[in-house]
Amino acid sequence: MRNKLSIIAFMLLFVLTVSAQVKAKYVFYFIGDGMGVNQVNAAETYLGAMQGRIGTEPLCFPSFPYAAFVNTQSATNGVTDSAAGGTALACGQKTKNGTLGMLKDLVTPISSIADWARNSGAAVGITTSVAVDHATPAAFYAHVKERHEQYTIGKQLIESGNDFYAGSDFTIPNDPEYPNGTSLYESAVAKGFTIARGYAEYQKAADKAKRMILFQSEEASNADRYSIPYALDRKEGDLSLTDITRAGIDFLMKKQGEKNGFFMMIEGGKIDWACHANDMAFIPELIDMDNAVRVAYEFYKQHPDETLIIVTADHETGGLVLARNLYELHLDVIGHQRITIERLGKELHKMHDVQGDKLEWNTVKTFITENFGFWDKVQLTDNQTKRLEDAFRKIMNGTSQDLKTLYQKDDELAVTVRNIQAECALVGWQVTGHSNGYVPCFAVGVGAERIHGRIDNTEIPKIVANIAGWKAE
Repeated sequence: MRNKLSIIAFMLLFVLTVSAQVKAKYVFYFIGDGMGVNQVNAAETYLGAMQGRIGTEPLCFPSFPYAAFVNTQSATNGVTDSAAGGTALACGQKTKNGTLGMLKDLVTPISSIADWARNSGAAVGITTSVAVDHATPAAFYAHVKERHEQYTIGKQLIESGNDFYAGSDFTIPNDPEYPNGTSLYESAVAKGFTIARGYAEYQKAADKAKRMILFQSEEASNADRYSIPYALDRKEGDLSLTDITRAGIDFLMKKQGEKNGFFMMIEGGKIDWACHANDMAFIPELIDMDNAVRVAYEFYKQHPDETLIIVTADHETGGLVLARNLYELHLDVIGHQRITIERLGKELHKMHDVQGDKLEWNTVKTFITENFGFWDKVQLTDNQTKRLEDAFRKIMNGTSQDLKTLYQKDDELAVTVRNIQAECALVGWQVTGHSNGYVPCFAVGVGAERIHGRIDNTEIPKIVANIAGWKAE
């Protein structure tokens, strides 16, 4: 009997020892900027509504087996901004709102999980659907007092030692003080980076590249260098977060002859931008990020004993409420939206510029019907129709008032469309900024069971580094 118990004890000890030695070799760290619990719930509820039923249709990442609620306060504010939130998720330290990669004393630089991974021999990729020098990606490599020092952040990107970057572009590619001097593009190439414009160009250049920066096409950057297009406004050939994720995996795996595994951060940045504008376009944007997660999940299925996928957020944006006192919700209304509110405003301005005083309400009304389903699929009250007509008249007589939110400026008619759509869907927005709502964290793969309960945002990078065997410095 003692021999049997000894054998059982030995086998149990062996299993525990082997289990303790298992490390995550490949780490995906997805950050849905502005993605609170209600944003995830809204996307899944919307998908259920599109099937004609009450309930949810599961996305990929919310179906991961482990999950936690995450606190997001910064060192100085009850409501964090993306710089402090990104620094917490990257460096495991709280800081002042607006600050990247430094403590709140604005003197002490701090290292990030990207540094810990690279110093441990892993390849590193930092990617986003917005500019590579934006707050969230910059938190993984930059050290500045103020997030708006984009040119300095761009220079630090080039000096960072990481292997792969992807996003729309540099925000400020030329030194504001010496605009005719060496550009960030030239400096990056001199430092060993290959710059590819678009996924097709990446595929041609990747095999010979030592380090890579993937940007959208120059044409797309000339239109908007600050971000890749919204999923809802995307045209054929536009760079997508799925393209970026595929390219990142491909390139970082090419480095495995000289590297040991990889760390890849992927930010769905425009979930936040849509929520700042109180635009329900955040739903297709969140679904679009889920499609990128699916690419990582396919990789996980091929390397299940070596891969960890984390999906979380830096904060909630908009104070989203899925109700309006009627115990009902009609997210099927969102299914008729074909363009973002931002693009709606631009298209309305184009119509007015082209037709001038000859522009008629019926022309605009038809355009709104085609792109939001109003009066056809979405029934409006007489009062709602009157509000839209009044906003149109203000455009025509030059008294329309634009609404400025963090990332865009929309005319009064576009804002009225936005507000009426929310009324019909029975959705409410509390703010056009951030809130202190919990954000989720989902995990699957090696060590994922350590993501559970309620955790602080600063704990996540430390947990991930421990699972991967990277020393947090």
